[in-house]
Amino acid sequence: MENEEKKSKNKIYLILIIVLALSNIVLLWLYISTKSEVKTIIVKQEQTVTKNTELQHELDSLLSEHEKIKTEYGSLDGKLKQKDSIIMANAQEIQKLISRQADYKQVKKKLDYLRGITQGYVSQIDSLLKINNILTTENVKIKGDLKTEQNKTTELIKDKEQLNEKVTIASNLKAYNVKAAGIRVKGGSKESITDKSKKIDKIKISFTLSENLISSSGNKTVYLRIAGPDNVILYSGDAEYSFFIFNGQKMQYSLKKDIVYQNKAMDITMYWDNTENYSPGTYKVVVYVDSYKVGESDFTLN
Repeated sequence: MENEEKKSKNKIYLILIIVLALSNIVLLWLYISTKSEVKTIIVKQEQTVTKNTELQHELDSLLSEHEKIKTEYGSLDGKLKQKDSIIMANAQEIQKLISRQADYKQVKKKLDYLRGITQGYVSQIDSLLKINNILTTENVKIKGDLKTEQNKTTELIKDKEQLNEKVTIASNLKAYNVKAAGIRVKGGSKESITDKSKKIDKIKISFTLSENLISSSGNKTVYLRIAGPDNVILYSGDAEYSFFIFNGQKMQYSLKKDIVYQNKAMDITMYWDNTENYSPGTYKVVVYVDSYKVGESDFTLN
């Protein structure tokens, strides 16, 4: 009886040993299998990190090159603003894919697409630079031509002004044989020249206006200025109205006479016949026609 119980216990022990052995085998297999899977996962993660690092580096490189181009050709950036916004939008999308470790091929495809856009950006810049260079060259040529034409115009204006000045000078009348003297009147009409200041009744001024075919014909005004030895202008009437304009200034006159000039030589005689005491000394007479000085003379009284 004892032997049967002992045999029965031995069988149970044997079965337990077998079960434990099988359990250990199963556990060992599970351990080896799990370790292999963990190693595979670690390798895959490392590969993913490596690929993401590679993708990130590629993206950073593209963006860095893009910013360098923008900085270098900033003057053209306004014309490429739309293209730039497309590049930045795609770069942000790729950055998100890299951050969540999206499929490598998907990210790589988008990077290749972005590279194509950036290359197009560079091509557009090259085209704009060529156009700008052409426009700059044309602009320089146009400015040069404009400067040349401006110089020609300046020369023509200068020549015209000089010609006008010559014509103006040529058209001015001249007074020849300007003679001025003190006159004494005898018998009511007989005139005799005298240089005695106390015997003078009037001052006679005579001259000849030159022939001038260039000058305009028609009505003209002759003005005489007679300055005494003290350089004071002799005048009669209201001083406020006894003046004419010469070189933009008011000039006092002693006598004036309206004439009709017909481009031929013209003899003119004018008298200063105001009764007054004449001082000894030299008197100066200047003749003007309209606003031009045409002649002068002087005489001396004792």
